[in-house]
Amino acid sequence: MRALVRRIQWGGVAWLAVVWVLLWGDLSFANVAGGALLGAFIMRVFPLPPLEFHGRVRSWYFFLMVALFLRDVFRASFQVAFLALRWWHRPRSAVVRVQLRSRSDLYLSMTAEMSTLVPGSLVIEAHRLTSTLYLHVLDIDHSGGVDKVRETVWELESRVLRALGSDEELADAGVALGRKGPVVAPTAREGRVVTQRGKDDA
Repeated sequence: MRALVRRIQWGGVAWLAVVWVLLWGDLSFANVAGGALLGAFIMRVFPLPPLEFHGRVRSWYFFLMVALFLRDVFRASFQVAFLALRWWHRPRSAVVRVQLRSRSDLYLSMTAEMSTLVPGSLVIEAHRLTSTLYLHVLDIDHSGGVDKVRETVWELESRVLRALGSDEELADAGVALGRKGPVVAPTAREGRVVTQRGKDDA
């Protein structure tokens, strides 16, 4: 029994429990307990490869990451609801490829999960070898265009790195602490965007 408990990846269980509570939108004992039990079952039946964590938790930046994430969810919920009420408007959806700056599987997973939980965008594919995300965007024009979508994802990744990344990881990604500078794009090729009409936008 003790060996079974040790084999469960409790960090993954905690994260799945948080995602479960966010999906239900109700912070209650039943939701937390249910999410933890479901997370433990998933991690036991479908164990993930071990994630290496070389960073450190910065309390203030972690609080900012969570607060800004909740703000984004709240704001995007109203934007999607307003878009649904505009029955005469036909949104132009798109799939955007975004290459992240960090090579960590942990930061890739967190950025992908948080991007998906914000209404209006959905990560449909993630390549861990190239640290690339493919996002389906509900309305590319309302979201500010291709470049704006990429900048939004890079800013989300920056929040994760500031909250959990080591000094070396921050330097490699070009992310600075203590100030909000311009979002720096990765040096690698960003890729292209494919809309539902089958045309390349970038």
